[in-house]
Amino acid sequence: MSTSHSPTRAATQRRVAMATVVGTTIEWYDFFIYSTAAGLVFSQVFFAPAGTELGLLLSFATVGISFVFRPFGAVLAGHFGDRIGRRAMLVLTLLLMGGATSLIGLLPTYETAGILAPILLLVLRIVQGISAGGEWGGAVLMAVEHAPDNRRGRAGAFPQLGVPLGMLLAAGMTALMTGVISPGDEFVEWGWRIPFLLSFVLIGVGYFIRRSIDESPVFSEIADRRQQTKLPLVELFRKHWLLVILAALVFAGNNAAGYMTTGGFITSYATKPDGPVGLGRTPVLLAITASAALWAIFIYLSGYASDRIGRKRTYLIGYAGLVVTVFPMFFFVNSGNIWLLFLGLALFTFGLGMSYGPQAAWYSEIFPASVRFSGIAISYALGAVIGGAFAPTIATALVGATGSIYAVGVYLIAMFLLAIAATVVLRDRTGIALGIENQAEQEVGATIFDSRRAPVRFEQIRKQARSPQV
Repeated sequence: MSTSHSPTRAATQRRVAMATVVGTTIEWYDFFIYSTAAGLVFSQVFFAPAGTELGLLLSFATVGISFVFRPFGAVLAGHFGDRIGRRAMLVLTLLLMGGATSLIGLLPTYETAGILAPILLLVLRIVQGISAGGEWGGAVLMAVEHAPDNRRGRAGAFPQLGVPLGMLLAAGMTALMTGVISPGDEFVEWGWRIPFLLSFVLIGVGYFIRRSIDESPVFSEIADRRQQTKLPLVELFRKHWLLVILAALVFAGNNAAGYMTTGGFITSYATKPDGPVGLGRTPVLLAITASAALWAIFIYLSGYASDRIGRKRTYLIGYAGLVVTVFPMFFFVNSGNIWLLFLGLALFTFGLGMSYGPQAAWYSEIFPASVRFSGIAISYALGAVIGGAFAPTIATALVGATGSIYAVGVYLIAMFLLAIAATVVLRDRTGIALGIENQAEQEVGATIFDSRRAPVRFEQIRKQARSPQV
């Protein structure tokens, strides 16, 4: 794709950026509002007969179950995204996620419906998982494939921003309910439903915005040439199975770290009445909201940095930050001081952002055009399963077994080291042409194990990124 930046192209890119960030924010708001509620009330509302400890584990297990179905959503969205286009998948996944979230807000409790209540909850959570599995790939490709070569990191950071912004919106909305509108027992009785029902309004906004953007130029070219792959999944695993595994592991460490906060573990741990911290729900939610804002800033900065110094270097800086800050973060959480808890989360968000912002561009650059949607969607979904699926459950079990939150830190360090190893093995392909006409170059050179290395115009792209735009 050309690096020229005409007013028309710039306007198109702004519309695409807005569509991807708004849509992914809504999707992740839906996803995180569930995780927050699972840590605060679902053990009482849907799993009360299991008791406090087991009920909380079951609540977090429903968070993890959805991840098991994310690869299924990725397979479906990847197949049709490579066959019929990126935009159609974006609209469909938004409607699926929003519909499931709204229905959760209408579910009966265990007290009124018995075992049917948690069963219905699980079914809707599975729908959320399928939707989340397909959402990210479409949003990423719309952003990156519309962008000039030297701005892919920045463009790809916009759909990444949907995660912290969705988290900010979910935590902020829950804090409003627990602190102002339905404090105390009212939140357990009915207040938790309002954030779920709000999704009905948000999906209308997202649908309107996503319908207004054009199809990805890369897919339009593929369609015009009639070069769609008949079975993208088969082609992907036949030729690029190693890339899928490595890309999944690159993401797994970041996802495990992210779900310490977004998965509700920190919220549950810090607000447990008989726990070692004993903070109130609203202050902890406000601290998480503020840290999510910082996370968003670091994500955008890392996308910008990756255009200048490369995706791999930016990632390694991020993972180094996570390794250094994980134990201080848990120390500050354990202090019982809300300001120190926020400081710990704020320090942690630096590494989270730096190891997440460049992911959209890097994933897009390592997979060939004909199977790109399938490749990035499945890699992302598998990374989420490995890293975040049961991270809150594992963390809760580790604390229960050892009596120490620092056991969770050891678990995270192991995940970070695994991700760093995968990051080192992948090659940086910053600036490689993404069009179908460059398929031959895209097919080789993505890992250090390849005998041939695809030419990468990194120095050229970096110089262009530093030069004034015309």
